[in-house]
Amino acid sequence: MKLQKLFFSLVAWLFAGAVFAQDILVLNVNIVTMDGEEVLENQAIYVSDGYIKDIIPQSPQTPRMTADLVVDGRGAYVYPGLAEFHAHLPVSNDGSTQLQEESLWLYLANGVLRIRSMLGHPTHVALRSKVNSGELMGPRVFISGPSFNANSVTSPEQAAQMVREQKAAGYDHLKIHPGVELDEMWEISKTAKELGIPFGGHVPLAVGIDNALASGFKSVEHMDGYMEGLLPDDLEIDITTSGPFNLKLVGEVQMEKLPALIQETLDQGTYIAPTLTLFDRYFGYIPADEFRKAPEMKYLPGPLIQQWVNTKKQLERAGMLDEANVAPYLAFRRKLFMELHEAGVPMILASDSPQVFNVPGFSIQHEMALMSEAGMSNYEILKTGSVVPAQYMGRENEWGMIKKGMAADFVMVDKNPLEDLKTLQNPKGVMMAGEWLSQEKLQAELDRIENNHIRK
Repeated sequence: MKLQKLFFSLVAWLFAGAVFAQDILVLNVNIVTMDGEEVLENQAIYVSDGYIKDIIPQSPQTPRMTADLVVDGRGAYVYPGLAEFHAHLPVSNDGSTQLQEESLWLYLANGVLRIRSMLGHPTHVALRSKVNSGELMGPRVFISGPSFNANSVTSPEQAAQMVREQKAAGYDHLKIHPGVELDEMWEISKTAKELGIPFGGHVPLAVGIDNALASGFKSVEHMDGYMEGLLPDDLEIDITTSGPFNLKLVGEVQMEKLPALIQETLDQGTYIAPTLTLFDRYFGYIPADEFRKAPEMKYLPGPLIQQWVNTKKQLERAGMLDEANVAPYLAFRRKLFMELHEAGVPMILASDSPQVFNVPGFSIQHEMALMSEAGMSNYEILKTGSVVPAQYMGRENEWGMIKKGMAADFVMVDKNPLEDLKTLQNPKGVMMAGEWLSQEKLQAELDRIENNHIRK
């Protein structure tokens, strides 16, 4: 590629003759670094070999420099990109990886550069390797192993063996589902800590939120178990009548118990993946037929959308999703979310995609809108998708901010996202692993995926 010359300063070692895979200059941008709320105006970013080699204030006096590719931001804003930390990569019965690879592009097209897939499969490990090696383009992938649940776990000893097997198989995380007994949970905890693999997920009724926190849950998904922990001690839960996530019991909640539960959460350093949009769309009172019409549904197979419609309509016909049942529960969840957040409990951006009416990437936009409606500031929302996930994975020195020496993974948008979250819905381009994906490239991939799922 023809070298292009431009004005700005760069430290002398860049001229020393080192060979990089590709040198990219991103000019005329304002940087939302996420190292605090300050925006660095009129900057240039020098990317080499997948890393940010320098960030330089631009001025007419700076000397010339060469690069393989120049991207002129023309006053746009860049931020570190987002993480979807409760995703579900598809699994194909016929060995096809089409839906997996399409999901990766749907995330990238929405500025999602990291995902934590929370129901693992061996094909996901192979997919992660292809992404890390550059064979496939996609967000960086962290993968939980197959579920620990009533069907997969038969004893404490067998549960411990499952932990060892999943660690050996290369999974990054363990996923807990309903049905695990308390003695099994303690053995999972003990073995996972010995091997250094984090775990989290749903809070089984037999375990309860207090024991889940005490066992070392790294993350609690969906804020599961918190409402149950706020119910009267003598209340017996009948899961056949209490509704999804026991939503019909919300009137029994004793909020005076919450401060102690928050303190337990803080003491254990547990993170929360709230997935507000899952409850808004799956268990909310807006009818299934309304969500069926959402424009992003065109990027997924028709039979999957119909399956989601059927699933939600079952609950609608049973009267579970009547507004009188659901509205108080959703209001409680928003209140719980904000009280946990304001107390300092770390939140990780998560939407549970693709689950009922939550399309990969697009659902993160819905999640952020609901966080904003609940009262979280734009800066704090962006932290849940950048700084906090990096801290969760122990990679805060590698990604999650735009700083010299960190991974060259960031997103360009028209406006300042600290002032306008909606600008995140239309990326002007994505820098992923040091490769520039233009707006045209992202749109071309979306068009291709749409064409793959044209309704007959």
